[in-house]
Amino acid sequence: MKYEILGENLPVVECTLSAGEKMITEKGAMSWMSPNIKMETSSNGGFFKGLARAAAGDSFFQNIYTCEGGEGYIAFASSFPGKIIAVDIAPGSEIIAQKSAFLAATEGVNLEVTFKQKIGVGFFGGEGFIMQKLSGQGTAFLEIDGSVVKKTLSGGEKIVVDTGCLAAMSSTCTMDIQKVPGMKNMLFGGEGIFNTVITGPGDVYLQTMPLSGFMGLIISHLPKNK
Repeated sequence: MKYEILGENLPVVECTLSAGEKMITEKGAMSWMSPNIKMETSSNGGFFKGLARAAAGDSFFQNIYTCEGGEGYIAFASSFPGKIIAVDIAPGSEIIAQKSAFLAATEGVNLEVTFKQKIGVGFFGGEGFIMQKLSGQGTAFLEIDGSVVKKTLSGGEKIVVDTGCLAAMSSTCTMDIQKVPGMKNMLFGGEGIFNTVITGPGDVYLQTMPLSGFMGLIISHLPKNK
């Protein structure tokens, strides 16, 4: 599989497939494809895997696209202004992502539910208690809200992140929360009560405009009922 990421604010990834190659995606992500790409809708792993994906905020069913009879192409577009990034998935190089990040992947990449290590992180960490884990072997494409900044942390190195700005991280990283110090800071600082703390080793993918932040900005400018 070869790919090219096109566009800027609303990007699309166009994948060129050889005969027999497959792509897996959530429903509604396909933008265009050659006529020799065949689609099959499947729970992709059975009822319980489909149910687990639904619990993580994704679709029970996934679409599997297979290239038949020679080379073909298929494109997947992001659903929100931002970036599309490609990540290599392999044993020992799994990725934990926010539940809306997965766009598409080559066959061999598994998408499953993972729970944050501490309940407090789930309640206050900005992305809910359930996240997605991408494992197996292959290439996955993630959609990031706004621009993306990648930080590589060494063992024990930490980064403090505003809740919602974490898009994805290596499975070797750990996540916790910390309270913003000082009552005045909490009430008037505009940064909320908690921040997310990521500890390495591993890569951390940060997003500059989380959908939740964007919606909050829109709501703040809506006319108030009189």
